[in-house]
Amino acid sequence: MKKHNFYAGPSILPQYTIENTAKALIDFAGMGLSLMEVSHRSKQFIAVVEEAQSLFKELLNIPEGYSVIFLGGGASLQFSMIPFNLLAKKAAYLNTGEWARKSIKEAKGFGEVVVVASSEDKNFNYIPRGFEIPTDADYFHITTNNTIFGTEILHQIESPIPLVADMSSDIFSRVIDVSKYALIYGGAQKNLAPAGVTFVIIKNDILGKVDRKIPTMLNYKTHIEKESMFNTPPVVPIYAALQTLKWLKNMGGIAEMEKINIRKADLLYNEIDRNPLFRATVPAKEDRSRMNVCFVMTEAFVQYEKEFDAFASSRGMVGLQGHRDVGGFRASIYNALPYESVEALVSVMQEFENMKK
Repeated sequence: MKKHNFYAGPSILPQYTIENTAKALIDFAGMGLSLMEVSHRSKQFIAVVEEAQSLFKELLNIPEGYSVIFLGGGASLQFSMIPFNLLAKKAAYLNTGEWARKSIKEAKGFGEVVVVASSEDKNFNYIPRGFEIPTDADYFHITTNNTIFGTEILHQIESPIPLVADMSSDIFSRVIDVSKYALIYGGAQKNLAPAGVTFVIIKNDILGKVDRKIPTMLNYKTHIEKESMFNTPPVVPIYAALQTLKWLKNMGGIAEMEKINIRKADLLYNEIDRNPLFRATVPAKEDRSRMNVCFVMTEAFVQYEKEFDAFASSRGMVGLQGHRDVGGFRASIYNALPYESVEALVSVMQEFENMKK
C-alpha cells in the first residue's frame, strides 16, 4: 500500500533528496568515503556549501548585501540569537502561535519587548491586522506560518523598521521579496532537509549595532566571516538541503512551486468546506495556511473522530493527527507532497462521508 506522508515535521522530502543523500552516505563525490566521515573542510564539501548558498540566492532572488549561513540549534536557538545580535533597546513582535510566543519569551531577556498584536484570544485561529509597528523599535518579528494552528501570513507586511521572519515551515513554498526583510530564518525539517541544520538569510548592514558583548558562537558575524565553517556544521542535512534546492530548480523554481501549493491547498480546503463531517479550524480563508491544513469533525459527527483516524490510516494516510493544542487533524502538505496524495486524502474523506450518510 502506498503511504501518504502528512507529518508536520520532520516531514516528507523529495525522493530526489532522499535517493541522492542515501548514495552520498555510501560514496560521497566519488571519494570512496561516506558523506558522514569526510572533513567539512575538504574541497568536496566546501563545494556543497557554496552551491547551496548560491542556489538559495538564485531561487529566492536574494539581493546583494545579504548573506546565507547554515547553523545548528534549530529555529529555537534563533529565538535568543536574534535579540542577542539585534535588540539594543526595544523589539516588536506579532504573536500568532506557539513558536511566536516562545520567541517573545526569549527576547524579553535582552530588552523591552512590545507585542503589537496577538490572536491568542481565539486560540490563534486568525492573523491579526490593523496593528501599528513602533518606529522606535530595533526590529519587528513575525512567524509567517503557524504549523500548530494552521494560519499563514500570505500578504506582505510593510514594516518601517527591520523585519525579521521565522519561515521554518513555508520557506520556498511561495514567492517572497527578500528585500523587504532584514533577516529570515528557519529550521530545515519542514520544507528543506532533515532536522539538524538551520538557515539564516541576513542583511549584513543590520549587524554591529548593539553594545553588549556577544559570545563568539552566537555572533552572526562569526558565521558570515567563516562561511558557516567556524565549527563543524551539520554536514548531512546541508547536503540534503542542497539536493532539495536542486529539485526545486528542476521543478521550475518557486513561482511554479507556489502554483502547485495553491492547487493542493484549494483542493483540500474545498473538500473540508463541502463535507458535512469536517470543519476547518481557521474560519477566514485568507488566513489559512497552505502548508498545514487543520480541521476537526463537525459537532454532529465528533464521535467518529477516532474511527476516521483509524480509517484514514488503513488507507495509507500517515501523520494526520492534529496537535494536542488544537485536536482533530492536520494535513501538512509541504512542497514535496505530491498533488496525488491530497487527492487520495480527499477520496478517503468522501468515502468516510458516504459510510456515515
